[in-house]
Amino acid sequence: MTLTLGPLLMDAGIDPSQALVIRHAFVQESEESGLAGLHANSTHMEIFEYTRRQSSNTKSFPAAPPPVWVVFIREGGDQARLWSVVENRGEISNNGIIRTFDVAETDQMADLRDRLVIGWRSPRTWRMSAATAARYPVIGIADAEPIPFPGFDRLILDHVALQAVMREHRYASWRTALASVYGIYLITDTVNGRHYVGKADGQDSIRQRWSAYATNGHGGNVELRGLDPAHFRFSLLRVFDPSTPTRDIDAAENHFKDALDSRRHGLNRN
Repeated sequence: MTLTLGPLLMDAGIDPSQALVIRHAFVQESEESGLAGLHANSTHMEIFEYTRRQSSNTKSFPAAPPPVWVVFIREGGDQARLWSVVENRGEISNNGIIRTFDVAETDQMADLRDRLVIGWRSPRTWRMSAATAARYPVIGIADAEPIPFPGFDRLILDHVALQAVMREHRYASWRTALASVYGIYLITDTVNGRHYVGKADGQDSIRQRWSAYATNGHGGNVELRGLDPAHFRFSLLRVFDPSTPTRDIDAAENHFKDALDSRRHGLNRN
């Protein structure tokens, strides 16, 4: 059974009936349009600016385009590679030739950017309803480019990013690094600034502890149950070699709880 675009859209929370699929091509725009067009070396921002400016001719572009645009770049005559998914927040200007829209990139299908390639059955058509494009076949999904580990002292992750680190192939080196150390970590509730200081020792590396948070949001900590992990930010305060005595890790944990006052004004109960 051939995989099609539809299930990938639905998995990303995109309703095909409320989305538009666009395929940009490398073209030189006419002087009348005022657009520079796209080429093989166009930057991400140039593609973004090109996407937000559309023709005022409603035969060329819908008078009332849907709120989600799934944007591809033409690849060969009958294929297209995913560039990004943007939210259309409405038209902000129209000079009779070009309409400019307020659009913003979303995280939808972010893990498939530059990786997903679909077949494009209508080479003369550059935009269509996502309900139509949903039937287009997936030609391939390339391996993600590895992302270098930034270092323990530069690691700050929200919950969505933490889930990606624990799941996606491109973060393999991050998981290896986090599995190699014990340590003291900090969870900040960004709604109110309250802190939770935790530790990983004994049988649990940082990777093992954070995998639990990625899975259920609270990692088994009573203090965090009932809170929305979407507001959590994870960072490391100090890391230790696994050979470090437990008493030293305990002392460091208590120090940071005192320093951040996380018992009286934070999320630690003891």
